[in-house]
Amino acid sequence: MKALWLENQQLHLREDVPLPAKPGEALVKVRMAGVCGTDLEMVKGYYPFTGIPGHEFVGEVARIDNSRHDWIGKRVVGEINATCGTCEQCRGGRPTHCERRTVLGILNRDGVFAEYVNLPLENLHLVPDSVSDEAAVFVEPLAAALEIQQQVQIKPTDRILLVGAGRLGQLIAQTLALTGADLRVVARHPLQQNLLTKRGIKLVDEADVQPWRYDVVVEATGSTAGFELARKAIRPRGTFVLKSTYKGDITHNLSPVVVDEITIVGSRCGPFAPALRLLKNKEVDPTVLIAAEFGLRESIKAFDEAEKRGMLKVVVNCQ
Repeated sequence: MKALWLENQQLHLREDVPLPAKPGEALVKVRMAGVCGTDLEMVKGYYPFTGIPGHEFVGEVARIDNSRHDWIGKRVVGEINATCGTCEQCRGGRPTHCERRTVLGILNRDGVFAEYVNLPLENLHLVPDSVSDEAAVFVEPLAAALEIQQQVQIKPTDRILLVGAGRLGQLIAQTLALTGADLRVVARHPLQQNLLTKRGIKLVDEADVQPWRYDVVVEATGSTAGFELARKAIRPRGTFVLKSTYKGDITHNLSPVVVDEITIVGSRCGPFAPALRLLKNKEVDPTVLIAAEFGLRESIKAFDEAEKRGMLKVVVNCQ
């Protein structure tokens, strides 16, 4: 089959990749895949990986090796962590931290920039007929945005600052806006700003961010400057949500964190069911983020396009 292959930090388009076949797992024909910031960082060496990258997708079940034949032909999205179910983390209700997990397109499992992909049936979620492929391809990052509300109790009276309005930041902004809290977003690029203001989401300039003001601050830039700006904005006993992974080290004086009694929350994967429900009910619209679409044969160009400064979502049509 055709697939995008990552090896030694180089991308290659291959047409000789064997069709995936994992006993007990569903074979899914990929319809559309999204280029994520994590994918771009992996090409740069953020995490050592050889194989097919990509973890944001919508597809349809082509084959399944059990009695659940009613799934065949159904459109699905898939959670990216395939877990063992028996380790201490799984038994403790923390399956996304499974000690033996494989992660779609990231850790010991081929991803979705290909014609087909394998995933366990329990990872799959049916896509409502009213949700387009262009919307469904955002379910994984939308779920990641919703994870913030799983971890932090957001009150309508809260003052929230979101630093960063890129691919993930836009989804975080749309979901946080639904809470009724007083939300402000630091967005550098005009396109990012326009998308937010069209939804009635308020902006704040970096220079106008007041220190010690916000109850909850979300950092979604992945940059040292973004981290420092976010950190100074938190009020004492406020909550600092880190939604970015950082290449390299960040040097920060932790004494003010102790003195101000700041709660730091790392936030990663999130719940798919509510994400699908928001899309079905048209409460969020991620499709406005799609800036470019390429075919699978052009997937290397898709990565090049996604690398451009200020670029929003680039998708790959894998059919």
